[in-house]
Amino acid sequence: MNNEVNILWVDDEVELLKPHILFLRGKGYEVDSCNNGYDAVDMARTTPYDLIILDEMMPGMTGLETLPHIKEVRPSTPVIMVTKSEEENIMDKAIGSKIADYLIKPINPNQVLLSIKKNVHREQLVTEQTTADYRAEFGRISSSLGEARSFADWAAIYRKIVSWEMELTESSDQSIRDVLAYQKSEASVEFGKFVKRNYLSWLGADSKERPTMSHTLMRERIFPEVERKGNKVTLLVIDNFRYDQWRTIWPMLLPLFDLHSEDFYCSILPTATQYARNSLFAGLMPLAIDKMMPDKWLNDNEEGAKNKYEEEFLRRLLARSGKQWKLSFDKLIKPEAGRKLIDNFQRVREADFSVIVYNFLDILSHARTETEIIRELTEDEAAFRSLTRSWFEHSELLVMLRMLSEAGHTVIITSDHGTTRVENPVKVQGDRETSPNLRYKTGRNLAYNPKEVFEITRPQDAQLPQGNLTSSYIFALGKDFLTYPTNANQFIRYYRGTFQHGGISMEEMIVPYIVLTPKA
Repeated sequence: MNNEVNILWVDDEVELLKPHILFLRGKGYEVDSCNNGYDAVDMARTTPYDLIILDEMMPGMTGLETLPHIKEVRPSTPVIMVTKSEEENIMDKAIGSKIADYLIKPINPNQVLLSIKKNVHREQLVTEQTTADYRAEFGRISSSLGEARSFADWAAIYRKIVSWEMELTESSDQSIRDVLAYQKSEASVEFGKFVKRNYLSWLGADSKERPTMSHTLMRERIFPEVERKGNKVTLLVIDNFRYDQWRTIWPMLLPLFDLHSEDFYCSILPTATQYARNSLFAGLMPLAIDKMMPDKWLNDNEEGAKNKYEEEFLRRLLARSGKQWKLSFDKLIKPEAGRKLIDNFQRVREADFSVIVYNFLDILSHARTETEIIRELTEDEAAFRSLTRSWFEHSELLVMLRMLSEAGHTVIITSDHGTTRVENPVKVQGDRETSPNLRYKTGRNLAYNPKEVFEITRPQDAQLPQGNLTSSYIFALGKDFLTYPTNANQFIRYYRGTFQHGGISMEEMIVPYIVLTPKA
């Protein structure tokens, strides 16, 4: 365990500490000692100690006076402060000086050993324990893949996999991360089979198995929250927002909100903004939107903005549902729009139901595809989460959430769909009218291997509009992305490893639905 860990113990009564030092040497640690702060600084300057144990009450230069000199020569070396005094001001000064631990005499050898393990072996011990815990959980997750019968079952599996993914991010054991990646891939395959078996039946008029989906989310979840007496609610729809990204930003919201509930809903297909977000705000499937408001719906092969009428869709849904709430609606695409909303926050504060659509993560996903430096910064899922955290920490969105907490608003955080990192090309042929999305295609004369995709040859069965009488839809599964035979190698090199949406994966379809209540 010790791997030749070098420790310096500084105490003016170092002779009395021989039993402690012998105990540590018996555990395999190399321990040097000295009896004053001046020698301690000189020894720290010449020897790269892994940890320093420093007595506070020494003649000449006290421990607190010695500490900054040690930090100057060894800024990253953890220092454990030992003292006879229990005075609070000394503890405050020691902790304020960024000591690693604080022990009060008399100390016993096991106390010291525990502090050493905590400060020197923490990463190794956490890795070993986390690895052991996941190995124990591996079998249970594998069994649950074959037993999952509902969307709720799959949401629970997805929650567990994401939790372990984040737990193991810092693990130095690459082999266990590989095992988790394999299990996640296996789960993705099984989830794709589950969706293929059940998706169309969920859209049936009398389906009892249907989960909450994009077109029912407002009526089933959000409107009841707004109806709570005296409650002002803000709905925050973050485009491309996934559960792992939610887990990444939640610690920054802890001082502002209590977590009322953490759940999921199912995005419709295609898991693309044009379809899923319009459906969310209209409370209708895309085919119904096209029929009821043909001037407000554009098919994939038609030119023009395809998410232009979200506020109008929502106002119509409110009217159909008999809701007469004071509504505020804002769509934020550029940073200056966020700053402008902060300056005009009063109308959000006063609304019964305010909606903020935030597009930054969608922009970040596309920037990763198109910008080399963003590709390098987000080389894998963990790096993408890290970039999400960095963005959020310095964003106008965090400022808005702070203001919403102060205003006493309940906040619902969700998305229209997630995004997945694609790896495997699947060849498709189509004509010029075929949609360009990498995770789904719609058009006529599509040629593909039906075993490699989820095909919907009758779009009305999935309540999707048809560009023409012979149009069909196909959806990529798991980590696949759809490519044309022309310039295939160049296309594959450009898009492999990028984050895309529109198809079938846990990341795209299992959408977080979070309800936060402001801290009192």
